[in-house]
Amino acid sequence: QVQLVESGGGLVHDGGSLRLSCAHSGSIVSINAMGWYRQAPGKQRELVAAIASGDNTNYADSVKGRFTISRDNAKNTVYLQMNSLKPEDTAVYYCNAECARTRGQIQCQTYWGQGTQVTVSS
Repeated sequence: QVQLVESGGGLVHDGGSLRLSCAHSGSIVSINAMGWYRQAPGKQRELVAAIASGDNTNYADSVKGRFTISRDNAKNTVYLQMNSLKPEDTAVYYCNAECARTRGQIQCQTYWGQGTQVTVSS
């Protein structure tokens, strides 16, 4: 089964750093893009950062200059380095694989991880 497994969340103080990791199943042979989304209590889920083939990246305006998304293809892992964290960054962070295919699949599917909690205290 295809799975995305997030890790690295936790509790930090204002100004601290965290590094999130998302490992995806080795059975995935192609992905249009991978990204990180977050959802804070009472708010809509929003895109934080995404990385596509060729390592093209984009970020939400609120995290530009503070967060960096990267990938390690050999490890089937995407990372989100979060620096200068603010209380408003508090949310559940979800890993997303957009239009992923496993071996033998023609139709791609989008997969989500279960989420990892990031809490930034004032």
